[in-house]
Amino acid sequence: MLGYTVRRLFGVIPVLFLVSLLVFALMQAAPGDPVSMLISDEASAEDRARAAEAWGLDQPAPVQYLNFVRNALGGDFGTSFRYREPVMALVLDRLPATLELALYATLLAVLVGIPLGVLSAARPNSVLDSVGSVVGFFGISMPNFWLGILMILIFSGYMNLLPSSGREPWGMGLDRITGFLTLDAVLQGRWDALGQALRHLAMPAIVLGTSMTGIIMQVTRASMLENLGEDYIMTARAKGLSGRTVLWRHAFRNALVSVITITGLEFGALISGAIIVETVFSWPGIGLLLIQGITFRDFPLIVGLVLIYTTLFVLMNLLIDLAYSLVDPRIRMR
Repeated sequence: MLGYTVRRLFGVIPVLFLVSLLVFALMQAAPGDPVSMLISDEASAEDRARAAEAWGLDQPAPVQYLNFVRNALGGDFGTSFRYREPVMALVLDRLPATLELALYATLLAVLVGIPLGVLSAARPNSVLDSVGSVVGFFGISMPNFWLGILMILIFSGYMNLLPSSGREPWGMGLDRITGFLTLDAVLQGRWDALGQALRHLAMPAIVLGTSMTGIIMQVTRASMLENLGEDYIMTARAKGLSGRTVLWRHAFRNALVSVITITGLEFGALISGAIIVETVFSWPGIGLLLIQGITFRDFPLIVGLVLIYTTLFVLMNLLIDLAYSLVDPRIRMR
């Protein structure tokens, strides 16, 4: 297990290198000049030249990339052109917001999608199965940005129940400990702040988790139907085990490998897919930060964020592989 984990971690290095090279090349080929976007239109040619020299944009593209790689190996992704702050500091400041949103969206999808998929498979072609199919197809088909706009219009505009944007109200005064507002509120005993944080989380988490709910429900149902038709299920029923025991302890446990796979992959996709949801709800995470970086051609910020996304996705795949051996003892990492 340890040797397998070490090999997988070393395998991340060439992936990050290729991703950084591709993103840097695409940014160089994209139209537009960062200097023109970040300084005043009234700036003189000398001012533009000094800005380009300060940001290293006066050097050839290969030299810029090699300088970035050399600094990145030491944990320095450079300084953002727009924010004038180290990229790593900006990412670490906003990453908890994205992770908190993705975690709550995943929790919602798991709590709804898995039971609905199991129960739909237990009673195929029933009313419950039809309801589950509708939920699944709705989640897969509904675009995130459209659902977000509808929820803002209904719950914020007409009903005035939930905030339409942001992560916390002004003046909440909650000390940052972990960066996760709900956890920080619990640690400090600020139940009013916890309520406010959950109110701000509600709509973005529901919108982000809707598609994941549909996918998990469909995968769980298909995997359960496959397992319920196996011989060991007939043997368990012949031994006189209750239907609930057969369903959850035998069939569902063997279907967990597929469920864990899709849940882990979708969690990685949620982190990157949160870009749209964060933009709609003005959520201060790394997705919104990436949009701002692309808008202003902020090379260090864009490449640094893409590398962070890639690292999180690869690590999530590694955790999925390690979880297999915990769920099914027959699986061993060689």
